Amino acid sequence: MKNRLKKSSVSLIAILLMVILIVLPTGYEDAVIFKGTDKVKAKVVSTDESTVKSSGLIQSGEQFCQVELLGGKFKGETTRAVNMLSGSLESDKMFKKGDIAHVVVSYNDDGITSVTMSDHYRLDKEFLLAGMFVILLIAFAGWTGLRAVYSFVITILTIWKILVPAYLGGINPVWCGILITGFLTLIIIFLVYGFDRKTVAATGGALLGVLITCVIGCIFTDAFKIHGAVMAYSESLLYSGYQDLNLTKIFMSGIFIGASGAMMDLAVDITSAVNEVVHKKPSIGWKEAARSGMNVGRAAMGTMTTTLLLAYSGGYIALLMTFMAQGTPIENILNYKYVSAEILDTIVGSFGLVTVAPFTALTSAVLLTGKKYKDQVARELEVEVSVQKTEQNISDAEPCEAEFEVSEVVSE
Repeated sequence: MKNRLKKSSVSLIAILLMVILIVLPTGYEDAVIFKGTDKVKAKVVSTDESTVKSSGLIQSGEQFCQVELLGGKFKGETTRAVNMLSGSLESDKMFKKGDIAHVVVSYNDDGITSVTMSDHYRLDKEFLLAGMFVILLIAFAGWTGLRAVYSFVITILTIWKILVPAYLGGINPVWCGILITGFLTLIIIFLVYGFDRKTVAATGGALLGVLITCVIGCIFTDAFKIHGAVMAYSESLLYSGYQDLNLTKIFMSGIFIGASGAMMDLAVDITSAVNEVVHKKPSIGWKEAARSGMNVGRAAMGTMTTTLLLAYSGGYIALLMTFMAQGTPIENILNYKYVSAEILDTIVGSFGLVTVAPFTALTSAVLLTGKKYKDQVARELEVEVSVQKTEQNISDAEPCEAEFEVSEVVSE
């Protein structure tokens, strides 16, 4: 009963936090670019490519589409829309008859003034994919899977509702990033363990690793002379009227924010391992428990650092292919600013992972081998043994009762 109440309270806190984040305004809901427009789905009825100019892979000009609006103020109307082509394969898109598109409808009191093709409509597929993921997670992990969904949603909402507006507002990105990372680390680990010393142990170890990553990242970002403009779309942000933003500090904060997930993972693994050792051997001392945690950490660090490498380098495969196709010497590749930034991300993040292991092993050993916690473990073990004995007695008694019933029938 007590465990059920704890689980219910954890879920209630998570749901309350999600509701607060959902209703929390960002302050950018009424951006000027979206005033006087309607963003809706539309079905492409026909297309006209007569003004499109093709030059190999590159297309420029305008594609005109007849579209049927599927929502908004002008639902059901058929109108002409334009798809602007800039000659960029990255940003351009082409539509064909039957496609479902996302369009921006500009209008005034007299009706529609223009319709611009924004992109192919993908939200329904995204929701379908997310729903499949949630169902699979809950079906496989049950209660733990549901709490994982809570942490996933809270993380997304925190980044979108708090972190991004704070950065746009000019708040120091490094300090803000540390506070947000600390908040998410505490909440996510709390959803794993609930009200328990394990939450404090894992959170403490993970946050110490984050602080180390932050310090080393700031030092070597200056040493590498990396400007924050290496981040994708950062220049577009400056040209949108945010020239005062410190992109370099935003890049610095991105280093430890990006590595914090792996640090939480490792901290929880080590804490769970130490907790299991304490449950199996309640008399264990903190030094021996810390050694056990370190052994687990050593085994996990090898794969974790590789995980960071693959995560950071996965988006730069095309760049590496370009370097190889051009025959660029390896020393030139490693010295390029974009590659140096990825090397900085990977190695500094790995520094954090390596430090998380001993920090978490120590914090979990100290907190989970205390007398009060050991007494709690002993009581839990007594309850488990008592339940097992009761179940065994019931199972042993059932055949006897059956034999009594049979003998009673025979005697009759």
